This record gives sequence, structure tokens and C-alpha cells, in this order.
Amino acid sequence: MSDINVQLKGGQAVAMPSSSTIAEALKKLDRDVAKQALAAKVAGREVDLTAPLDVVAENGDAVQIEPIVPQTRDGLEVLRHSTAHLLAAAVLDLYPGTKLGIGPALLDDPRYGFFYDVITPEALTEADLATIEKRMRQIASKNLAYRRDEIAKAEALQIFYDRDEPLKCELIDEKAGEQVSVYYIDGSPFIDFCLGPHVPNTNKLKAFKLLSLAGAYWKGDATQPQMQRIYGTAFFTQEELDAWLKQREEAEKRDHRKLGRELDLFSIQEEYGQGLIFWHPKGGVIRKQMEDYLREQLLARGYGLVFTPHIAKRDLWFISGHEQNYADSMFSPMEMEEQQFRIKPMNCPFHIGIYKSAQRSYRDLPLRYAELGTVYRAELSGTLHGLTRVRGFTQDDAHLFCTPETVREEILGCIDFAQDLFKVFGFKDIKVELSVRNDDPKYLGSDEDWERAEGALVDALNSRGITYERIEGEAVFYGPKIDMRVQDAIGRTWQLTTVQFDFNFPNRFQLEYIGEDNKPHRPLMIHRALFGSMERFFGVLIEHYAGAFPMWLAPVQVAVLPITDRVNEYAERVSGELKEAGLRVESNLRSEKIGAKIRDAQLQKVPFMLVLGDREMEQNIVAVRERAKGDIGVLPLAEFKEKALRLVQTRALTND
Repeated sequence: MSDINVQLKGGQAVAMPSSSTIAEALKKLDRDVAKQALAAKVAGREVDLTAPLDVVAENGDAVQIEPIVPQTRDGLEVLRHSTAHLLAAAVLDLYPGTKLGIGPALLDDPRYGFFYDVITPEALTEADLATIEKRMRQIASKNLAYRRDEIAKAEALQIFYDRDEPLKCELIDEKAGEQVSVYYIDGSPFIDFCLGPHVPNTNKLKAFKLLSLAGAYWKGDATQPQMQRIYGTAFFTQEELDAWLKQREEAEKRDHRKLGRELDLFSIQEEYGQGLIFWHPKGGVIRKQMEDYLREQLLARGYGLVFTPHIAKRDLWFISGHEQNYADSMFSPMEMEEQQFRIKPMNCPFHIGIYKSAQRSYRDLPLRYAELGTVYRAELSGTLHGLTRVRGFTQDDAHLFCTPETVREEILGCIDFAQDLFKVFGFKDIKVELSVRNDDPKYLGSDEDWERAEGALVDALNSRGITYERIEGEAVFYGPKIDMRVQDAIGRTWQLTTVQFDFNFPNRFQLEYIGEDNKPHRPLMIHRALFGSMERFFGVLIEHYAGAFPMWLAPVQVAVLPITDRVNEYAERVSGELKEAGLRVESNLRSEKIGAKIRDAQLQKVPFMLVLGDREMEQNIVAVRERAKGDIGVLPLAEFKEKALRLVQTRALTND
């Protein structure tokens, strides 16, 4: 039996028998790390701790092991995916005959940590969640092993056919190669078709909670079987879970869907289709402020504003690679005059068309095209959620065409632009991720191009002193990217901004510029979105501010509230003067008590209320009430107007 050299990154190599497992190798290398490890990465591939060295070693080379440990993104994914399997095991145990769908970990959804889709013999109710969770804890306490088997596809199909699991058979038929990985939780009725990895045993799962039930269709298709989706979450410690549950209580009060109805900002109407947003006038006011700020900044930073069609010939998407790599997220082709078209999921090929409309010189570059472009994606119904996951949305999209000499400054410009934007909208804590490729064949281009692109992004982050987490396998198919996640007022993180380095599209679309040598050269391309989408950013803003928007964003900035009908004429004069100055004002002239008028304005979260009585009318003053502080005193109308305009013009985040 031959030995294989193993090592931790930067550590000494140690020889181990080739039949040793990753867990045994870690114990030899660092016993403390071995106790913490949930799984590991070897050559960019995630594996279980039970994986033998002779399976993960490539060509007998030394094996560098990167342990996946708690308190990391990779560790959280392993923990939550394993907990989803534990959930499925409990359901199978309690409800024999259950059919299993899929059960992924969720890392980018602040509401949940995982789900599992099931078809049980009888429909589950919310009351059943406590029973299922109790059984999960019973199973977890037995310290049962997660076990992986590699078997032939035909054997896997037979196993799930014998178990009467048609959905698993369908998945294996569609997605598996000749060899299939299946996972067991030993001592339970659970078996699943899954790539893994998973925690070594159920004893690692200590802090989890089932949250809710929802309806779902298999593969999001209403013609497919109706399923039930069980949502839950999991953390490494009970303290983390308790803190998250407390945060969740506050999040429910801030739910943008609830506030959107109460404040009359937007709606989603089933008769028109799921995931399609109707912006109401008050929501439209906020959107205009967002767009005005963005366009002002775009023009100041040298961007050209462009507008492009909503559909294009299908051939375009074959050139871009979306047909090969993104078709599941695109709406079906449509045909006209024997030509096929696709509604656009992205704006990038259209901006490329503008670039190609004329010959470009190195003197023209960089070229920066920006568009508030509406795109459409065929998101599954079970994934839709208010404004934050939709089927039609407007991206604040931009594409920058650069020479190799200018690409660094353009990446830095995108990073600086994003950070300035976050400050304006009141986000202070930013987490940055560098998403790179793994060994998935979907990634286009040469190793050299990927290394150069990743190096450019790393260099830009380092030059700004920005710490980041490297995420393997999350790059887009045409290049690596920087993602920026903002933390909201109650500590949740939201992925918004992306900056993507693309060396593939210029090749695929045969882009050129004439260099100083009078020869054609390939430009480099940067894709970037700052808001991400207007809809998602708006949803995040609603929850961040709990609907109480700062003065410059508020749809109604001032409510004028006369105490009696005698001062209605003065109220209208005050409203007119403030409106003429450019403020958004509503007057409540209804014949009702002033307390009711104040309450209505408070419920609508209007920043300022001007309470007007006989004294105010006689002295041309206003009694000012601020939504958070209450009565703040009496001011001459001109002084209040000056204060209000200053808050708007400076885009102040508070009313002080």
C-alpha cells in the first residue's frame, strides 16, 4: 500500500497510507482542526471527511486539505444542507410513504436557512412542525453517521424505484452521469441522491428550528405534482439561533410586503402573474428619487445613458452562452416570421451591440454604457418573494469596455461608486465576496484568462484595503466577480452590488478596438450593477427603514393638518408655498379631530406634520411635529421650509 503526502495550506507535508480518510489525515496534521472540521476541500472540490485519500488524490500528487469549519460560509452551507437531510429523515420516519423532492441549503435568503419539498400521505399543517422538529432532535441525539455511496446510475434508479420515489428517479435520469452519489443517515429510513458533502454525524446538528410551511410545485411547474415545502434554519450555536429568532420577530414587523400594502407603495396581482410588480404612485415617487440620484452620478462619472429593446433574436443568446448555461432561467422562445426571439434576461448583449455599431479606437476607451433596463427571468414560483425575488425587474445595469491598461481603474471606479451609493442610502456595514470558478465545465475561457481576471479583482480590493471572502464555484460562467452585501438596520445581510470581469464576451462577439499600433485588439469588459435591481433594492430599503423613509425619499414629506375648518384656507396656502418650493405635501382638510389626522399621518410615516390652528394662522407660523420625536416646537413657515429643503437637498438620513 503506497503512501500519499498530505498537508494543510502552508504546513508541513505528512505521509499517510493511501487508504486513510480525510478525517484521519486531519487528525495527523492538526487535532484541534480535526475536531472542528465539518467537511473539507481538496483541489477545489468539496468532500466528506470520510473520503479516502486515494480517491481525492490526483495522479498520486500530494494532497492539500482545506478543512471546512464552523463560522464560515462553506461551513454554514454544509451544516444547513445536512439539517435539511435530517428534516427529510424525520418526515420519512413519521409519515411512511412520503415522496421526497429537493432540500437545499439557503445562504442568501435572510428569512430561511434550508427547505425540503415533500409529498406526504396526508397534508401537513403548521401544527405538525413541532412534531417533526422533535423527531429531528431525537434522531440527531443518536449520533448517526452520514454515509456516502458511489454506485452505478442503473443501481441508483433501481433503489429509488423500489422505494417508490419517482421524483428522485426523475432527477437521476436528468442530472446523473454513469456514477451516482447517494447519501444515507445510518439507522434512519433516509436515502437521497445528492452531491454532498455533509457533516460526519447528526451530533453536529444542535441548533435548528422549523419555521413554516408553503405550497410548491415540482420544478416550479403548475402542471407537476403539488408539494409542501418545509422551511427551517440552522446555526452553529443555540445563541446564534436565539439571536436570529429575535431578529426575525423584528423582521416580521418590517416585512416589505406588509408595509407595501399599508403605505400603498406597490402590489403584486395574481390575475396578471406572479412575480410581476406594480409600482403605485407613492412607490413611484421613491423610485424616481433613486433613479434621479443614480443618473446624476452616472453622468458625473462619465457614463453614457442608453436604452435597448426587450427582446432579441435567439441566435444572440447562443453567441453569449446564455442558451447553453442559463436557459432554465429564461422564458421560452417566441416565433415570428420563421425567426425565434427571446425576451431578455440580461442587458449585456444589447450594450455589446451599441459598442459594435462603430469602429472603436483605444482613444475612445473606456466606454461606459448604463441603462435602467427591464429584464425577465423564469424564476420558479416557490422562490418568488415580494420585491426581493421577482420575474420582471429593472437592473441598474452598466457595461464598461476597457483596454488592459485601463481596466484596473475602471474596477476601482465601480467599487468606489458602490461605496458612495451605500452611504447615501444609509448602509454602513458592507461584506465583500470574491466569487471564483471551480472545476465545473460551464466556465468558459482559458486558465490564463481566469487567473488574470481574478488577479485584477484581487488587486483592486487590496488597493482599497477591502477584506473579502473568497467563494469558489459562485463565479458567473464568463468570469469572476465581486459581490457586495449590505447589512440592514437589524443586522441582516442582502446581496446587492456585483462587479464582474468578463474576457469571454469580447471574444464570443468578436469585439475590437484599434490600438496605438494601428492593429485590432480585444477590449476587456466589466459588468456591474449597484442597486442590483430597482425592485430588490426598494424592498431592502423598505425593511431597512421600516417604511419610515428619510425626508428626501419619503413619498409624502409634509402633512398639513388644520385643527378646525376655519384654518383650511391657511392650510392650503401653507401647502401651496411648500409645494412651490418643491416639497411633496398633502393637506388633510377632512372634518375630523386633529388626533385622528395625526394618527393617519403617523401610520403613513410622514416625516413632518404641521399642525395649524387659529394662532398659527394669525402669526403665519407652523406647529411642527416630527414622526419619531413628536412635537418639536413652533417655527415661522419660512424657517421650516428652509430646514425641510436642506434635508432634501443634502439627502440627509435623519430629520435633525
